[in-house]
Parts: sequence; C-alpha cells; structure tokens
Amino acid sequence: MHLHEAVLSDSPQGIGVLCLGAVGTLAGTALGLRAMDHEQVPRVALVSAVFFVVSLIHIPLGVTSIHLTLNGLVGLLLGWTAFPALLVALLLQAVLVGHGGLLALGFNTLAMALPAVAVFYLFQRMSESKHRSIHFFAGFTAGSSAILSSAFLISAALWVSGESFELAAKAVFLFHLAVAMIEGLVVGSTVVLLRQVCPERPFLTTPQGLQERM
Repeated sequence: MHLHEAVLSDSPQGIGVLCLGAVGTLAGTALGLRAMDHEQVPRVALVSAVFFVVSLIHIPLGVTSIHLTLNGLVGLLLGWTAFPALLVALLLQAVLVGHGGLLALGFNTLAMALPAVAVFYLFQRMSESKHRSIHFFAGFTAGSSAILSSAFLISAALWVSGESFELAAKAVFLFHLAVAMIEGLVVGSTVVLLRQVCPERPFLTTPQGLQERM
C-alpha cells in the first residue's frame, strides 16, 4: 500500500507526518545497515525484489491502493535489514512507476518496515519450532498482523491530514481486514515451505548481528 505525497503535503499535519516518516526511516535504515553483513546482501536483495514485484499488483482505492505486501515475511527473513530492503524497493517504485512519490518515501517505508521488524521479534522464535502447525501459525499471524499494522499507520496518517480524508482512512483499514487473511495464508504457507526445503539450517536471521555492532 502506498500513500501519495500529494495527500500529506497539503496540510501542516501531513507535512509533519512526512517529516516523522523520513526521520524514522533514516534511523531504521541506519540500524538495518549496521545489522547487515556481506553474507546477507544476496538475501536482502532477493527479498527486496520479491516485495517490489508483489506490491506492483495493486488495486487503486481513492488516494491509496490495496495489494499484497508480504512485509510480514520480509520481517521474519530480515529483521532490521527490512528497512534498507524495503527502502530500495519503494524508491524504485516511486521512480519507475510513480507509486507514492519521493516526498512520501520515508513515511511509506516506515509504514511497511516498522511492522516487519515488530513481527520479527514477536514471531521469529516461534517460526523456528519443529512443528509444522506452529510454523504456519507464526507465518499466518506475522503476515496478517504486519499488513494490518501498516494499514493502521496509513489510516492514521490520512486521519490527521484533514477531515476530508477521514472516510478514506476508515475505508483503507476496513478493506485491509480481508487482505490480511490472504496475506496471512500466503506468508504462513511460505514459512512452512521454507522450513521444509532447508530443515537443517534455520533460514531466519537473529538479532545477534545488530547486538554485536551496538
């Protein structure tokens, strides 16, 4: 989901949201780059490319759009490095196809990456269980909660941008309730599959890389 820069730049509250989004994304990206080593670069690039392609398939909804994002899967796979991965993908979308715009890049990245990092800490250990049902539950919950959290952040930004966007804010969140179910099923199934194809080696990262650099 993308929030277009023209929506937020028309009001002082919206400009404040843009600034907060930019600051938050800069901080998150800095932490993500500190957590990333050379061995993680191919994984980050691959996940960023997957996010780029998946989120291009979207349905316009007024000032925003709805589509699968898989940011919950991005978070489980990358942790804090989700910030630079999503930043690059959203930057390419803004430049190549005009989704969101450059002024809203910081906020759009924050809205996608912050829930991704949150689900990493909430569900990463659960997804490393030896039981397939727990793998699916962790993936389903991570996928659905991540996109709902992103929808909430987008809706909140619309809400504070002006009374004319209050209806759109409600619609964005309500439409994503249905999308969250599909997102959860996709992410849950993907986690189960990835755990099956590489059972001898956990494919998910841990926060140790960041802790060692702090």
